Amino acid sequence: LPAGADTVAMQEHVTVHDGRVRLQRPVPPGANVRAPGEDVRAGQTVLPAGSRLGPPQIALAASLGVRTVTVGARPRVALFTSGDELTPLGEPLGAGAIYDSNRYLLRALLQELGAEVVDLGIVADDPAAVRAAFAAAREGADVVVSSGGVSVGDADYVRDVFAEFGAIHFWRIAMKPGRPLAFGRLGDTWFFGLPGNPVSTAVTFHEFVRPALRRLEGEAPTPALRLELPLLEPLRKAPGRLDFQRGIVAPGADGRLGVRSAGAQGSHVMSSLAAANCLLVLPADAGDLPAGAVVTVELLPWPGTPRAGA
Repeated sequence: LPAGADTVAMQEHVTVHDGRVRLQRPVPPGANVRAPGEDVRAGQTVLPAGSRLGPPQIALAASLGVRTVTVGARPRVALFTSGDELTPLGEPLGAGAIYDSNRYLLRALLQELGAEVVDLGIVADDPAAVRAAFAAAREGADVVVSSGGVSVGDADYVRDVFAEFGAIHFWRIAMKPGRPLAFGRLGDTWFFGLPGNPVSTAVTFHEFVRPALRRLEGEAPTPALRLELPLLEPLRKAPGRLDFQRGIVAPGADGRLGVRSAGAQGSHVMSSLAAANCLLVLPADAGDLPAGAVVTVELLPWPGTPRAGA
């Protein structure tokens, strides 16, 4: 400010004539002045350890003239899917075959988190093939993520073969979808054996793998953002397990936010996962719920695809 000035009048609120300025409205003292330290003060920590760098954090550092910051290393994640029924994209489907969608799902989720992905492709339902995949995965990988082969089928070898390399800390969890989840460690490498059903893969990744990777990247642990919202329509649920159902947060008839189902809840139904912008977290002892019942909602970090006619 010029010497002796303590207030700024906006140009669009004045008129200028013959070199003189006329104020069109009163201007209080100190108006439109940005004081030193108003944003951050000298010595203040603006990006504490554990902060995740997004566009606002990068802009904040740049506004202070900071050219470089010390960051955690990106975790290196080895990824493979398991199953003789899996077919690569671009190849014709044989009898009883399905496309290998889970590997694309997991690779996109890992890349969204900033992980370095080592894609080991499709691994056959064969102990030797699974053994070779783990041998390759443990070379330099911080984390191994697999999909399929961890259940109780005759051709599910992933969990048993992993036990030759490391220790399984737990297997099977009381949640739906995603019961056959294996977690363990081989040397310095963490292992997540996710279920083969696509929605189960997505939900277990979101609830278990995502928080673990954020912690490995150095991010301070924070609980998932959850809200309490009323149901916009009745909801079906069988008692017995903690249930993560796909939902859509949207305004109700009164304009207030509520939540409704995103569609069919089968663990193979990807269309409702694509439509969802949240997960409804329903307690194990809960049964069918009426419209208006208040439920816990966990927001998803990706956008939902609008449903036709919605």
